[in-house]
Amino acid sequence: MSYLRFDKAQMTNLQESLPKEILRTNKSGAYSCSSIVDCNTRKYHGLLVVPVPEIDDDNHVLLSSLDETVIQHGAQFNLGLHKYAGDVYSPNGHKYIREWVWDKLPTTIYRVGGVILKKERVFQHFENRFLIRYTLLDAHSVTTLRLRPFLAFRSVKECTHENALANREYENVDCGIKTCMYKGYPDLYMQLNKKADYIFEPNWYRGIEYYKEQELGYEYSEDLYVPGYFEFEIKKGESVVFAAGVNELDSKELLSIFDKEYEVHVPRSNFQSCLISAAHQFHYEKDGENYIVAGYPWFKCRARDMFISLPGLTLAVDEVDYFEKAMVTAEKAIRDYITGKPISVNIYEFDKPDILLWATWCLQQYARLVSFEDMVAKYGALLNDVVAYIKNKKHPDLTLEDNGLLYVDGRTHPVTWMNSEVNGRPVVPRSGYIVEINALWYNALKFNADVLKALGNTAEADSCNQLADVLGVAFKEKFLNHHGYLLDYVERDYTSWSVRPNMLIASSLEYVPLTTQEKKKIFDICTKELLTPKGIRSLSPKSGGYTPIYEGGQLQRDSAYHQGTVWPWLSGFYLETCLKVYKHSGLSWVDRHFVGLEEEMFYHGIGSIPEFFDGNPPYHGRGAISFAMNVAAILRVNKVLAKYYNY
Repeated sequence: MSYLRFDKAQMTNLQESLPKEILRTNKSGAYSCSSIVDCNTRKYHGLLVVPVPEIDDDNHVLLSSLDETVIQHGAQFNLGLHKYAGDVYSPNGHKYIREWVWDKLPTTIYRVGGVILKKERVFQHFENRFLIRYTLLDAHSVTTLRLRPFLAFRSVKECTHENALANREYENVDCGIKTCMYKGYPDLYMQLNKKADYIFEPNWYRGIEYYKEQELGYEYSEDLYVPGYFEFEIKKGESVVFAAGVNELDSKELLSIFDKEYEVHVPRSNFQSCLISAAHQFHYEKDGENYIVAGYPWFKCRARDMFISLPGLTLAVDEVDYFEKAMVTAEKAIRDYITGKPISVNIYEFDKPDILLWATWCLQQYARLVSFEDMVAKYGALLNDVVAYIKNKKHPDLTLEDNGLLYVDGRTHPVTWMNSEVNGRPVVPRSGYIVEINALWYNALKFNADVLKALGNTAEADSCNQLADVLGVAFKEKFLNHHGYLLDYVERDYTSWSVRPNMLIASSLEYVPLTTQEKKKIFDICTKELLTPKGIRSLSPKSGGYTPIYEGGQLQRDSAYHQGTVWPWLSGFYLETCLKVYKHSGLSWVDRHFVGLEEEMFYHGIGSIPEFFDGNPPYHGRGAISFAMNVAAILRVNKVLAKYYNY
């Protein structure tokens, strides 16, 4: 039986099936996303969502959905599903679904009387083209299939409405048509691999609603333009491919393109294979540069996310080549930044003060998981330049003080991953001496000293070690309190006593000025107050301001974003701390921790891990349906476990 499978009872229960979403990407910035019953529940959903750089920096929904209708003996059975005002769903095509499975490709099996129809979906790699293969598995009489496209031609951040500016013209192309609703957009080519009748029947379908947008307080109702429909007979055993893309193909190639894409996909047969497949969807290549997308459906490549995610998404699954390609791009950004030039590649938020420190951590993972010697040869000079940049007090947002600690002013703007804002001010104003920033700095100095020794530069290595020794004393004086855990941040006139997970980042690092017993106390308090089945809370329930449920309006949600919500990527640092403290005796504890995360393969973004969860039961998944740092953390810990288990 397939690992990712939902039966008829699950599919026809909309309360259960609508929250489950599927995502396909083409590794070039475009994606396809909807619910498993093909009813769009977000304005970000669509069958073909592509970047349109001629317009702006956002993705744009060209083809929103495609309704299929099975026709036999003149009777029409519409397989589509849309939500309208008054909680009305129409035309209720989900009632014909017999099962939904995802082995290599997301596949839906419909049964309409004696007709059994299989629908498989794939996004062509590096092309803005989405393909659907329909196979008639069984039928006892002549069967006609009608395909009705719903067009949007809008930004993912907006909704569209009926208007007189929309262009209704179309041109016939090989086994299909091309059309474009507005100037500035690319033509949309809709083709089949066999001749079909195209019936021009322009109409607006008004008041289609997206309930997830409504829950968040955003605009949630729009009108979609349907230019007409394609209609063709399909025989028992026959497969017909529909393609939607931004350029024309020879229709005879569509079936072979689909078959080639099918072959390169790895079956999602277990937890690990799902994570690896999800990891590949974050790869993004543009203009010869390689990136990691932070998450879908709305994030771009963000510097912090890229450096935290890259080792897990690549090195942990033995894909060293992509790590090195992405680091070529990342190194351009790093060198642009430390030389005061504009960032020349598409990596966002590079100006945050912890970015270079996460970059050094990322390079350290390459040394751990690949080879220290290779790391020195490939990235030793880069690492040393980054450390020297901070050490020589050139970073505009990091103040290196005499005690070796780095001071950051975060009172008026977010400076770490806890970056939510309300009314232009940080919800968590982490400022002054910040625990993970200084732990990462200590780790960077010690690691760089090792690299400098390997390069034969003993004097500079000694300088790094001396500064680290000074820093190590000040670190314990500032952060280690009499309760046995690390303070989150210490401002000159304020100390944060809140129990937060950032101390786990410190305790998990290869170099940290803490004893094993001190790490154990940190691990124990985080286990008692922060650990959940879905990961680590961003704030202890015993601390002031604990807000575990992420719901309500924008203000309420932003206020709760890091005030008790659960972030799975922090589990990587928690579990690595466990292994540092308990060695082999901690393996069973680490294994058991993943049970709560494996079940997430079947909820929210199917086969992946969402951005975060509520801090209290039932730990509802929130935010982006597929989040790179979370997938990466689990893969990275799996790699570490494999080392301990010696397999």
